[in-house]
This record gives sequence, C-alpha cells and structure tokens, in this order.
Amino acid sequence: MHITIDRSHFLTAIQSVQKAISTKTTIPILTGIKLSVTEQGLKMTATDLQIGIETIVQKEQNGETILQIHQLGSIVLTAKYLGEIVRKLPQATVDIEVKQNYLTIIRSGTSEFNLHGLDAEEFPRLPQVTGNQVFSIPSDLLKDMIRQTVYAVSTEEIRPVLTGVVWSLKEGNLKFVATDSHRLASRKVQVEAPEEMQLFNIIVPGKSLLELGRLLSEDDTLVDIVVADNQVLIHMGRTQFYSRLLEGQYPDTTRIIPNTYKTAVQVKTKDLLDAVERAALIAKDNDNNVVRFNIKQMIIDITSNSPDVGKVSETLKPIQVSGEDMIIACNAKYLIEALRVITSPEITVEFTGSMSPILLKPLDNPGYLTLVLPVRIY
Repeated sequence: MHITIDRSHFLTAIQSVQKAISTKTTIPILTGIKLSVTEQGLKMTATDLQIGIETIVQKEQNGETILQIHQLGSIVLTAKYLGEIVRKLPQATVDIEVKQNYLTIIRSGTSEFNLHGLDAEEFPRLPQVTGNQVFSIPSDLLKDMIRQTVYAVSTEEIRPVLTGVVWSLKEGNLKFVATDSHRLASRKVQVEAPEEMQLFNIIVPGKSLLELGRLLSEDDTLVDIVVADNQVLIHMGRTQFYSRLLEGQYPDTTRIIPNTYKTAVQVKTKDLLDAVERAALIAKDNDNNVVRFNIKQMIIDITSNSPDVGKVSETLKPIQVSGEDMIIACNAKYLIEALRVITSPEITVEFTGSMSPILLKPLDNPGYLTLVLPVRIY
C-alpha cells in the first residue's frame, strides 16, 4: 500500500472514525484504524464491536486532488499514534507506504515516522446491514433529538434496556424515549418514511448515540437510517455509523406521564435554570441533592438547605401561574439536566401533586416533553 494524501482531510477522517475505538479494550487490533486503498479511494474503519464507523476519502473533491494512489493495499495502524502524528506533521500532504512485515513509513516534509502495523485481514468485518426498513431525517434534527433524550438514559446495568433510547416509528412520526426510572425525556418529529413503515422497541445504546451525536453535522443534510434485526446503520454522506441494538422489552412509559395537572407555571427557561443552579450549590451537599419549590399565586419560592453547609432561598416571578398552591421537591441535578437541553425561551411546568411527576413542556415545541419524579420531603 502506498498513498499520498492531503493532511487536513486525512486528519478529519481519523477524528471521525476513532470515536468508535474503546480505550478499555484488551484486543490490540481494536485499538487501530483499518486503512484500505482501492481504486475508489481510501476507506477508513474503526470498531469496538458495539459500534463501528466507516468513512471514505475520495481521490478528488470539488476539483481538488485529495488522494494520490501509488499502490493498492491495506493496513491497521494504532489510532492513538496515527492521530497524534498526523496532527503534528509539518506539511500539507502526507505520504504513507507499507513495507514488509506491516512496517509503515509516514513521511511529511523532512519528518519520517516508522510505525508497526497489523494485518488488515485480522480486523473485524463490519456487519452488512440490509433491509427495507429505511427512513430519512435532517442531520441537525437527529442531533437535536439525541441531545434532548440521551441525558435521561440509565448509567447502571441492572436493567440494560434502560441504558438505551427506545425508537418507534408510526405513520411517519419518529419518537425517541429515554428514562432511568427517576426522569424521562420524549421527543417526537415527522420524518420521511414509507407510510406503511412501522418500528417498535428499537433500543439504541445511549453510548452509541452520544458518539453519533458528535459525528452529525449541524445542517439539514438528509441522513438515511436503516434498521435491521439487531443493528442500526446511519448513512451520513461518505461516512457510515453502525451500532448494535439492545435486546429486551422496553417498559411502557406512557402510563407515568400525567394527562392532567393541578398547578401549571409558565416561566422563562433561563430564569428557572439559573435559580435552580444557584440552589444546587447548597443542595449538592445534602442527601438527595434536593431543591424545594413553594408555588403560590405569581411567586415561586425556591429553597435548599444542608445541615453542614447552610441554606439558600430565592423568589422567582413566573409569567403565569394557574391552579392550586403547591409544595414539591426534586433532585436538583435531574432538573438542571432537563432544563439545559430545552432550547425554547419559555416553558410550562405542570404539577399534579407533591408526589406525582413534574412535567416540563417547551412552549414552541409540542413534540418534546421531559419529566422528573419528585422526592418526599416529610
């Protein structure tokens, strides 16, 4: 194998695929990136066996030569060293040549590195995901859906299905739901899909979605999603992202979302977030990170106390309050994380009772809601 490649394009490709590499693996070849040179270009692949990322560097882009192929072939190079070397190289182009026994010479300007590679035939093959379960969604919208739900997945392996976000699709409505049994986030949008296409109980690991979110662009370029029996594949231009799906039945979360409320508060999102973050400075030193709300007509008193530290109190003036007076408390960390992913300037917060879920609804996004379970304060 022997190529000359534009350094910036090469580095971008390395940074994309290395998101699939686990730092905890004990299998040496999984710490590497597979480089495969064909007549079409340079294909780069990385996987930790749970997720896989594959991207292609073409020979030309916008009339500019990106890649010159001198000899076809393949090699696996350790991602950590490859990325650091390419980032520090002095010239705009990089020459990579594989010699006998997988010795790889990387040249740029007067710099020359010799890296010991691995046999590309030993590298795991990514699954061939095929099927007619395909739908499309703008990249920025998918990125937003991930951001607004993945924070609520469980980090504990006691119930593995709760470490993922469950997807469903019916009549073109794509819905993401995540819960760790203390909070819940749900986002629903309309997507481009065949009318008859339906998906249920597609559980994508939260860790996979975090990496996918970092790969997705902030524009409205359409992304194609293919769902197979135990895999999901996301096509993003010249890059493909694979993830295994979690097995098991996701719990029915519709039963815990209140349909009615006793008290509703309309408030500026940033004002509420700032107030809760200030209260959390004291709350983080009490047992349950508890912040307490005393809701009266046009006033919300927010308080927190810790026997060893002290207490904090603040009065927040909402835009509107309707219903009964209410005293309720919740975990400040959960509420802060929910508020941080809401982009709407104003939200409605609905309360059904002191021990019923607190529901947060952005005013300009009816497809999104999040809830936080309260904690007992007496």
